[in-house]
Amino acid sequence: MIATYDVVTPLFEQFVDTQTPPEVIADGFTWVEGPVWFDNGLYFSHIPAKKLYRWDKINGLSVVIADTDFANGNTTDVKQPHIISCEHGGRRVLRRKQPISSENSEVVASHFKGKRLNSPNDVVVKSDGTIWFTDPPYGILSNNEGYQADSEIGSNNVYRVDLDGTVHCVVSDFERPNGLAFSPDEKILYVADSGSISGSDFPPIVDHSKPHHIRAFDVHNNTLSNSRVVTDVEPGVPDGFRVDTQGYLWVSSADSLRCYSDQGELIGRIVLPEVVSNCCFGGADGSDLFITASSRVYRVRTNRQGAESLYRS
Repeated sequence: MIATYDVVTPLFEQFVDTQTPPEVIADGFTWVEGPVWFDNGLYFSHIPAKKLYRWDKINGLSVVIADTDFANGNTTDVKQPHIISCEHGGRRVLRRKQPISSENSEVVASHFKGKRLNSPNDVVVKSDGTIWFTDPPYGILSNNEGYQADSEIGSNNVYRVDLDGTVHCVVSDFERPNGLAFSPDEKILYVADSGSISGSDFPPIVDHSKPHHIRAFDVHNNTLSNSRVVTDVEPGVPDGFRVDTQGYLWVSSADSLRCYSDQGELIGRIVLPEVVSNCCFGGADGSDLFITASSRVYRVRTNRQGAESLYRS
């Protein structure tokens, strides 16, 4: 199977350069995740190898941190030159400062009400500086992506960290909360539920009787309400995703990166020969779409930009 495009509506050809095949910019991995464009380069996690990589057009690929303790999702801070990173093994969210290294970091969150978090998975920073992250159990179910252990909290939640460091649980009824992103105006928070994958098997066993959808919540004064399902995602489950400046969702799945409208209409797919884990926008003008997919990292030319670009300095 080769990488290609599935144009579902004419809009997709306006969004993506479908005449240029997806370009492999890095390969040879087991399971890559957490792409983020930062300091003129692409950073991403190789979870089983516990490494943080950087790629740029001039220097190519390099290892930035050789032992991240199973880092997964990454994002950028709002005004400061930091990467916010989720660690499965450390069961915490970190703020990685420049120059990026294993030593130059500080803990954003590791506990809730005195109990250790499960294994923070993905993270987003709102324009007011609050940090929002998901905390499924994938890093404690086995030793594949963390260290097997019992959950101290007993549920899989979505959290918000305020500027003073206080951690709040904002949603507690997910099976497996995963990727998350805000709408361009930050009035909606989207969260993936990948509950169809238990997380204890690799490759994963999928049970579509359990959640495999994107949920949306209204955001008011940093509290959430009006939960609804935007779309189910098959095959596989939704993992990481991004929202662009016009509100379209770019969502991972087992066979492709999918573009949906904010109403859940499928616009098109970037079809890849392996399971897609996540994506981000970046590059010189912010319109390159970088996709992490199992053993490879791809780049696709678009005219989209990530919604977070509206608030980053």
